Amino acid sequence: MTEDRIGVRKTLKLFVGGAFPRSESGRSYPVTTNEGAFLANASQASRKDARDAVLAARAAVGPWTKATAYNRGQVLYRVAEVMEGRRSQFIEEVSQAEGVNTASTQVDAAIDRMVWYAGWADKYAQVLGSSNPVAGPYFDFSLPEPTGVVVAVAPSSSSLLGLVSMVAPIIVTGNTVIAIASQPHPAPAIALAEVLATSDLPGGVVNILTGDPAEITPWLASHADVNALDLSGVASEDLVRELQIAAADTVKRVHRWPAQPADLVAPPGIDRLSAFVETKTVWHPMGV
Repeated sequence: MTEDRIGVRKTLKLFVGGAFPRSESGRSYPVTTNEGAFLANASQASRKDARDAVLAARAAVGPWTKATAYNRGQVLYRVAEVMEGRRSQFIEEVSQAEGVNTASTQVDAAIDRMVWYAGWADKYAQVLGSSNPVAGPYFDFSLPEPTGVVVAVAPSSSSLLGLVSMVAPIIVTGNTVIAIASQPHPAPAIALAEVLATSDLPGGVVNILTGDPAEITPWLASHADVNALDLSGVASEDLVRELQIAAADTVKRVHRWPAQPADLVAPPGIDRLSAFVETKTVWHPMGV
């Protein structure tokens, strides 16, 4: 950059329905690096933005669920390919946000995790499903089906790996997700959104909101068109309790895991895959 040139300030926008709108409220908040230097302004999502994200996620459930497992796996693998191509940017974003010397390890783990979950796209049904023995002239199969629209609150301390660890298992099984990015460190999440927008992922499958989770999540927890919550990134026990109570009115699934695994490079297991699927049992007569 020449000395007389003024750099272009970046505004971190929301990611809803495959587009990058500003908050309808017009609000934003400053984002700083770990050392306190100004980085960008981020849109502060409102209740209306949350409703728009639910509409986009619900509209995408049908087509995404009907996509073949092979196709969903290919899409997630494509996301990993594009992330790999922008690896240096992600390392810089995570390093600026979190001020850690493990940024490259975290970014590599996030990319590898996306690949790992992509490989499960056409395999989890065999692991979570079954052919059930019955005393009668029937075939009896139990098969996993996606829950629907899931809200996931990403941990504030793990701006990229924590978000990927939550979003990937939700969407690979056919769900759509509304993710609340790390409030103090939203830049890596929006960089991920830019990857998703160019990675063959249908609009609305992943929606990312920035802002205060305490302001956004109560409306999402009580929204009748949201089917499940992942509260792994909610640090406040009082807020967790409030959201659990709000979710009970519509009998939502609510899960909460540690915000970030102790071992960054270890395979995460299939607990998150099984958390947001329902089991459908089909009976079919035989010999008739």
